[in-house]
Amino acid sequence: MRMYDVINKKKNNQALSREEIEFAVMGYVRGEIPDYQMSALLMAIYFNGMNDEETLNLTMIMAHSGDMVDLSGIDGVKVDKHSTGGVGDKTSLVLAPLVACFGVPMAKMSGRGLGHTGGTIDKLESFQGFSTSISSDTFIKNVNEKKIAIAGQTGNLAPADKKIYALRDVTATVDCIPLIASSIMSKKLAAGADVIVLDVKVGSGAFMKNIDDARHLARTMVDIGHKAGRKTIAVISDMDEPLGFAVGNSLEVIEAIETLKGRGPEDLRELCFELGAQILMGAGVYDNREQAYNALANKIMDGSALRKFREWIEAQGGSGVEIDDYDRFPKAGIVCEYKSNASGYLAHIDAEKVGDVSLVLGGGRTTKESKIDLSVGVILNKKVGDKVNTNDTLAFVYANSESSLKEAVEILDTVYTFSDEPLRKQPLIKDIISDMCK
Repeated sequence: MRMYDVINKKKNNQALSREEIEFAVMGYVRGEIPDYQMSALLMAIYFNGMNDEETLNLTMIMAHSGDMVDLSGIDGVKVDKHSTGGVGDKTSLVLAPLVACFGVPMAKMSGRGLGHTGGTIDKLESFQGFSTSISSDTFIKNVNEKKIAIAGQTGNLAPADKKIYALRDVTATVDCIPLIASSIMSKKLAAGADVIVLDVKVGSGAFMKNIDDARHLARTMVDIGHKAGRKTIAVISDMDEPLGFAVGNSLEVIEAIETLKGRGPEDLRELCFELGAQILMGAGVYDNREQAYNALANKIMDGSALRKFREWIEAQGGSGVEIDDYDRFPKAGIVCEYKSNASGYLAHIDAEKVGDVSLVLGGGRTTKESKIDLSVGVILNKKVGDKVNTNDTLAFVYANSESSLKEAVEILDTVYTFSDEPLRKQPLIKDIISDMCK
């Protein structure tokens, strides 16, 4: 078999066999196939796509290219959640302890963020002493005893995806649904969970900008999950404005804690309850969404979710003092109010640009080697639909240098759109897709 023939076949819009995909992927991982040939194949896939069988084969080959996490030592139905990425997305911090309250094991592997803020791992490191570099034995022990653990991904989890994604990133082949779906699902399948719930974001602050593309991606991933023998559900959620009010690592952690205390923003609460309900139904705890939703709300009201959160932080090395004293989190040296120079009703908050604000302040990474400032970010003071008067505070900016603050304010000047009349609020949950193969 020659890589030239594989490239030529896909260039001519013909379906690749499993053997041809495996030849290309594993040959590239072993260093036998050069970057320029794999780049050519990725571009051919970008333009001609892949059918369902090709996408499944690519996913399974990448999933089995390295370690397959063995969670058999954990009792019960193991669950995991993945988000396709959004601005202000701190759902895992709320969702994981909520689900764990029901005795459902949340065994989650997370990565570090590349973009406007850190990933879940970065945010958790706002807690002094908290460690995500725990051994597999400790991981399994914590999940069995506390029903919750989040650890960094192992270095050999789906290495084919890691190597291919790096090449996609520099060859303009990232935004291809078969390649996106196989990238996400290869890691989720390798991580070993029985139930996978996907939060697929759509809107200005998401990778998928329109609902048709979001549904296509969601259906593709759900289909892969079911064919691989995993219960998989996708929730499509709005990302036309940031989720909640806080964007930035320690700021988002505080907002997540406030949500667990029953004081969080309504949209974050709604999304966590929806994702949680789907997880609880997928794990067989409840038969219908309303029961699950109400049970989740009760875990917030009676303090169980907050207690579970504290247990989790302490079990992974943190003291948890920050839960009661937010001043113990990393703090920015400069806090600036950003005021409105117009009046009316907020018609749109450009989520992607709000993410850019966090990035220029130092709250995110432009490369994997970039150092994140956990203290910086922005807290919105208004949401879409709110009435705004001239000189009202639209946001608070947390910075550690005057130069980054100046750059952040320049971006904020382009974030807000106003209307003379109040606009109808768009639903947060756009669609739920499951059971594609039944």
